[in-house]
Amino acid sequence: MNKEKKFHIPHSAFRIRTLYPVILAVPETVADLKPRDRVTFLSKHARKALALSAEKSGISGVEITKDENGVPLPFNGIYWSITHKTKYVGGVVSPHPIGLDIEKIQPCSEGLYKKTATEEEWSLMDQIKDDFTPFYRYWTSKEAALKAATTGIKDLLKCRVQKITDDYHLVINYQKKRWSIEHYFFDDHIASIVQNDFTIAWTIG
Repeated sequence: MNKEKKFHIPHSAFRIRTLYPVILAVPETVADLKPRDRVTFLSKHARKALALSAEKSGISGVEITKDENGVPLPFNGIYWSITHKTKYVGGVVSPHPIGLDIEKIQPCSEGLYKKTATEEEWSLMDQIKDDFTPFYRYWTSKEAALKAATTGIKDLLKCRVQKITDDYHLVINYQKKRWSIEHYFFDDHIASIVQNDFTIAWTIG
């Protein structure tokens, strides 16, 4: 087990009804780092986002633990999720299983559509040629749900889009559970988070 620092959890944290996902921009200079150093920086930067999310939630002493497979472990009932991409990283804490994912909205192959969702799922979404937003709504939503369920990408097609609520929300059905997802759009990117019964207060820094 990879043991690191822990959370200090006040009792008030268990009454959290608002989640505070934090998204931080990655400095442009990071692109010049060697691959290994770049990964190290992104990981630390994502943990900074996680610490800010915990601070907003009234939780101090943010640090994390993972099991031998790299799966995030809750501490005293507090769950967490981080994500890091080339230009942005994100982190969030929650009193319930949580998943957060970020992707840049850019062209992708038709083959990825088939690997990501079934024709029945795609029929739920109005799609416009050359608009790849629907694909990334599905992809990031499924990633968020799979993270919250602590499974993995192998279950991508088992994780089904059940309902498109509006342009910023949809519902996933996975492991006989309903996962409500909220999207946030920024700078040609999309972030998706497991919302369920929480209010989401996004922070971009």
